[in-house]
Amino acid sequence: MNITTVPEGGATQEPGGPSDDLYKIVTNVNQVLVPVMVKDGSGRLVNGLLPRDFSVFEDGKKQKLNFFTTDPFALSAAVIFDTGLPDVALEKVKQTFPALEGAFSQFDEVSIYTYSSAVSKVSDFSAASKQLTATLNELKTVSGRNNGPPVTGGPLGPQGPTVNNVPIDPSTPRVITPPKESHVLNDAILAAAVDLSRRDRTRRKVVFIISDGRESRSIASYGDTLKVLLSYNIMVYGVAVEGSAVPVYGRLQRLHLPKLGYSDILPKYANATGGEIFNGFSRQAIESTYSQLIGDARNQYTLGYVTRATPSSAHREIEVKVARPDLTVVAKEGYYPVGLSR
Repeated sequence: MNITTVPEGGATQEPGGPSDDLYKIVTNVNQVLVPVMVKDGSGRLVNGLLPRDFSVFEDGKKQKLNFFTTDPFALSAAVIFDTGLPDVALEKVKQTFPALEGAFSQFDEVSIYTYSSAVSKVSDFSAASKQLTATLNELKTVSGRNNGPPVTGGPLGPQGPTVNNVPIDPSTPRVITPPKESHVLNDAILAAAVDLSRRDRTRRKVVFIISDGRESRSIASYGDTLKVLLSYNIMVYGVAVEGSAVPVYGRLQRLHLPKLGYSDILPKYANATGGEIFNGFSRQAIESTYSQLIGDARNQYTLGYVTRATPSSAHREIEVKVARPDLTVVAKEGYYPVGLSR
């Protein structure tokens, strides 16, 4: 496997040589790479750690590291926008598009997706350039959902034809049920993950989602979607907006009601894949999270070891420890060897 890293400072768009100037490291096909984010008590990334500071365990057995780098990686990023947000919230997100563009570097490739009641792939993977700008400009015409309550009466209601508010057929029972909303977040992440699975293994693969985290009525389950993410080393990063961005309300929203879906499922995806979710209640907060999240995804310690696992459907648990107890380690909770043969 050829691992391509970007030069120091590659997170900013500066004039430089072509990608041929990047260096490559050759490793085995059954190499397991574990991106690891280490932060101090203030939430800042910690630099300067060495291989001897880390211990990696697979299914409880300590692994011998044969790869270690702190160099930033080029990203393959699938950016997902939740268009089921209230229109006022979606307008706030659209105002942050220039900041989102500026967070990517010339070495990254980006694809765009939207979802509400269905998933739409807006653009395929391409370099973060003028094409990304054009795609985001097209999205500025998309509207969110109505901010008001569902219409259950009046001439636009679902009760059928009436004359002076009296049903034409009095024998017809008047059962008025607000329409059920769909927020197919699982389906959107799965669609992005399947496309990311076909990208070069040497890139760091990231799902970057801007959403309120609600999930309901997806065809794909959380478990099936997570399996694809962990099989292909894909991390989920996101900006929580609307209600989920309010700290106390956001914690209350992370509930699962049977048959009603999840009201904020994003933290589950981030915790399992080694990603992060930041709150963005205001426009300024959303803009500031873009560069921080994408910077965190790019600038991590990358640990590697050769696994004895063969391609299968069995889950392998990973635990990463660091020698200093005052530091917080964020890494994926495991992987599926199904992706090793690619």
